[in-house]
Amino acid sequence: MKKQTVSLLVLLLATSGFFFSCDNIMNKGTGALKFDSLQVNETAHLFGDTARPACNLTLNFTYATQSTDAKLKDSLNTFFLSACFGEKFLTLSPEEAVKTYAEKYVSDYRKDLEPMLLEDEKNKEESASIGAWYSYFKGIESKVQLYKKHLLVYRIDYNEYTGGAHGIYLSTFLNMDLRRLSPVRLDDLFVNDYKEPLTDLLWNQLMADNNVATRQELEDLGYGSTGELEPTENFYLTPEGITFYYNVYEMTPYVMGPTEIAMPYEAVQHLLSDVNGILSSVKE
Repeated sequence: MKKQTVSLLVLLLATSGFFFSCDNIMNKGTGALKFDSLQVNETAHLFGDTARPACNLTLNFTYATQSTDAKLKDSLNTFFLSACFGEKFLTLSPEEAVKTYAEKYVSDYRKDLEPMLLEDEKNKEESASIGAWYSYFKGIESKVQLYKKHLLVYRIDYNEYTGGAHGIYLSTFLNMDLRRLSPVRLDDLFVNDYKEPLTDLLWNQLMADNNVATRQELEDLGYGSTGELEPTENFYLTPEGITFYYNVYEMTPYVMGPTEIAMPYEAVQHLLSDVNGILSSVKE
């Protein structure tokens, strides 16, 4: 599977479910932002029959609730809604978006699978073997991973199962420059023509992380078997460095899980340009 984002993949009305918020006050920076989260945990059975398969949706959506700058708060929530749920939900409030998304997930599940289940139940004697293929789940959990001065790092963990051998899970990161109200890209951090030398550094760091001396040894372990190792826009900034995050299938098979390569700032200092000065927010 190639690179995906939660906004492209991308959760339930049921007998049990809940919505509530819990306050998270982050370190103060640009906008003096505060955050809450809306949570959902719901189950819905096909035909509303508890003896039949069901879908389960879990959601923890973190959004900005307060700011000294209303435009900043609203703009951030637009980015968060797009990343978690998709562009169709941008005009909704966080509460409306969560409710609408949940309702649509259940509606789509029943619309798509109820006719198929009826057909299978007619043609198969063993109903127990049917259930596993119709029992779906989806989860999206977002959080503010770092908020310091002009930088905010937002993380989204996504998992979904729609029948088959196993589900899929992904993590994506949004690094926001709060002064410019725009995501931070690699081109904002590195000099021109950084890709080739940075790729070499990523290979070297991955070799060190795995205690091997050659790329061939890494390839023998499975790295690079499903995709090339190259700098990815799916990264997050920390006070120590830049961590590049590769989801399953991007360069390794499912069994190996995701790969994180943490590059200390010292190791890439000669490649950094930081034209907008965002690194000063996180390094201090």
